[in-house]
Amino acid sequence: METIKDEYLKFIQLEKGLSSNTIGAYRRDLNKYITYLQDHKITHIDFVDRQTLQQCLGFLHDEGASTKSLARFISTVRSFHQFALREKYAAKDPTVLIETPKYDRKLPDVLAVDEILRLLDAPDLSKNNGYRDRTILELLYATGMRVTELIDLEVENVNLIMGFVKVFGKGGKERIVPLGDTVIGYLSTYLETVRPQLLKTTVTNALFLNLHGKPLSRQGIWKMIKQNGIKANINKTLTPHTMRHSFATHLLENGADLRAVQEMLGHSDISTTQLYTHVSKSQIRKMYNEFHPRA
Repeated sequence: METIKDEYLKFIQLEKGLSSNTIGAYRRDLNKYITYLQDHKITHIDFVDRQTLQQCLGFLHDEGASTKSLARFISTVRSFHQFALREKYAAKDPTVLIETPKYDRKLPDVLAVDEILRLLDAPDLSKNNGYRDRTILELLYATGMRVTELIDLEVENVNLIMGFVKVFGKGGKERIVPLGDTVIGYLSTYLETVRPQLLKTTVTNALFLNLHGKPLSRQGIWKMIKQNGIKANINKTLTPHTMRHSFATHLLENGADLRAVQEMLGHSDISTTQLYTHVSKSQIRKMYNEFHPRA
């Protein structure tokens, strides 16, 4: 499918005369799409069906993609499949019955502080993978980074002496996020003791490894969080993005500056960060209704 993608991108550049920024957006969407298909063992464009597309959209939605991003994504994918059919790379267009997704803009799921503590305590620290999992959970809650940013971390991105991690966000944009003493402690032990045992004979700079010494996958981290959520008896939808939402909300509830939270989350537009102020206000309203005698 990479060949079809390359031909399609040439087509929209030469025939449609789109800007380099627009073509870059198309390329990023298609890279996400093809990566998803490859991760799900779909090797030929004609193996894609309506269910596959719906599951892909659900996956992106769960990762935190906005309604606008999802609408653009399906537009790109639809155009890509129409091109493949027209140029006889494919025998069908599975996007025919797919509508542009419309998701209600709702407040994200957020864990209460006690739920976060239960989740952090869930992994078994006596096992290498348990200690690794605790370190990952601590890092996600300490920094609010996205799961894709986490799996891209390399050992040299972490500076425990200075107390920060270098994160590469969307579009390769770099940001520096501070680390607290607790997560520094877990990272220090993980790097000194646990990671070398996981590494075995493998050669990789990836920070977090599976039991085979290879970099952890997105799916692996999702599964780990869900499993530990069950152990912690948390009855909420749990994803890596839940940790990100909780990080931002708890900071703002405790008086953090909105611009500082925007910087740590890597949001290019502060209006995205402002969503978390609505979460905080909803908590205030809930508390008012519960405790004020005249509410």
